[in-house]
Amino acid sequence: MSSVSAHVAHALSAHIDHVFGVMGNGNAYFLDTIERATDASFTAVRHEAGGVVAADAHYRASNRIAAATSTYGAGFTNTLTSLAEAAQARVPLVLVVGDEPTSGRRPWDVDQIALASAVGARTYTVGRTDAQATTIIAIEHALAYRMPVVLAIPYDVAAAEAGALHEATSPRRPAPLAPAGEFAHRQIAEIALALAGASRPFLLAGRGAWLAGAGEVLGELAAATGAVTASTALGRGVFPDARHDLGVSGGFGADRAMELVREADVAVVFGASLNQFTMRFGELFAPGTRVFQVDVASSATHPNVGGYVRGDAALVARAIVDELERVGAESSSWRESIDATALRAYEPGDDLAADGRLDPRSTARRIADLLPEDRVVVSDGGHFIGWANMYWPVASPDRMMMVGTAFQSIGQGFPSVAGAAAAKPEATVVLTTGDGGGLMAIADLETAVRTAGGRGVAVVWNDAAYGAEVNLYGLKGLAEAPMLIPEVDFAAAAAAFGAEGVVVRSLSDLDRLADWAATPVAERRFLLLDCRISGAVVAPYQEEIVRVNSR
Repeated sequence: MSSVSAHVAHALSAHIDHVFGVMGNGNAYFLDTIERATDASFTAVRHEAGGVVAADAHYRASNRIAAATSTYGAGFTNTLTSLAEAAQARVPLVLVVGDEPTSGRRPWDVDQIALASAVGARTYTVGRTDAQATTIIAIEHALAYRMPVVLAIPYDVAAAEAGALHEATSPRRPAPLAPAGEFAHRQIAEIALALAGASRPFLLAGRGAWLAGAGEVLGELAAATGAVTASTALGRGVFPDARHDLGVSGGFGADRAMELVREADVAVVFGASLNQFTMRFGELFAPGTRVFQVDVASSATHPNVGGYVRGDAALVARAIVDELERVGAESSSWRESIDATALRAYEPGDDLAADGRLDPRSTARRIADLLPEDRVVVSDGGHFIGWANMYWPVASPDRMMMVGTAFQSIGQGFPSVAGAAAAKPEATVVLTTGDGGGLMAIADLETAVRTAGGRGVAVVWNDAAYGAEVNLYGLKGLAEAPMLIPEVDFAAAAAAFGAEGVVVRSLSDLDRLADWAATPVAERRFLLLDCRISGAVVAPYQEEIVRVNSR
């Protein structure tokens, strides 16, 4: 005979190979089975939020669903910000938690179903007779809706006998959403006709296009139309041919590249939500540009979209290519007339800013030159997100993750290293974080060091401030004292957790990164670069935010 928690663990581990979290009263029996009787790997983090962050990062890096776990009450409430981030980012994961007993709430219990619902997560509660089936249903829900779910185990049934284990059924995985109906097919024909007649066609792709596996067919579409291409921050590298690619679109885009986008007469967007940052607050496209969108959302996600097709990016792109072939469309020559490499170049920056601290632009460029090419970049939230996004190219969308930006949160950086390290065990995992978010997540610096080891690098953009606030509200004249942070020695903190820490005050101090990269992985430690940067150098995307908020 097996317990309810054992039934949950066996059903979960049949379909999920990694669990991240903190053990407590409510999940002790579940973790006992995970450790003793399944093939799933458990990675301990040091704060409950970190378990959800790690599971989130694992999915973004591998497209494989993972699980997080915490106890009830205070353990569960600690996960809420990270759960909200996963919901906003449409990341499927399962959070296994303890919950109040069926006999009623105790003083330390809270209404966990209501709290989960408030941040966008559905809760499934297991019982003594349905634990395995409910677990499978929870996984199906996460995959079908691309959302986090909470799987709750009431305290008084966690160790209760639930009968013999049986083989867990496979969760149904959603099929790609095919465009349906006469209207959708007419819209596809209209997009093809518009591209066929365009002089300056432009294709933009986001993370949804990557999840759909649309890279190859989007490359065919770009070649067939002669389109210039670009990606969102979460879709970088989705187009297979970089020769005509403008890099990242929106606030992280290079100015000259974004000027060229405004010359497009037809733009087709695949698998991108067209949020305010991608759209440069509505100014990405010129007023005369015909904008079409292809996505799985129920309707267009920006008012500038003039035509919409609901469907899987790969299926719709294939249909457009086929239609272009049917009508005998010829490729435009626009992309042959541009130098994409020059257009997507960013400002190099100075060695030092006027205040004598590092210029983050030149620092980011130098780090990019020294990082191993197999890198996976995980980013916390904060003003600094512009530097990695602009200066650190990656090979594909699953190698750049911004955990926190969907919900505009910070403090998600260090535990995301654990998820990426588990998802890509051969890659170099590079964290980019600020001093504010780094301090908020400092407990999981230990997790990052332990899980990534010699494959891990953390870059802390240390400006002794909450830079985003200084560069918005400080410029408006608000008191800056609450926005400032005493300068923290992150290098020393890293050493205390068993890593190597380097204080970087000049570009020559980054030579240590070159030596580290040249050392065999087994012979080196996790490396933390404590970069003492100037807060006076404002990222272009932040200048855009300041401009919009100053109207």
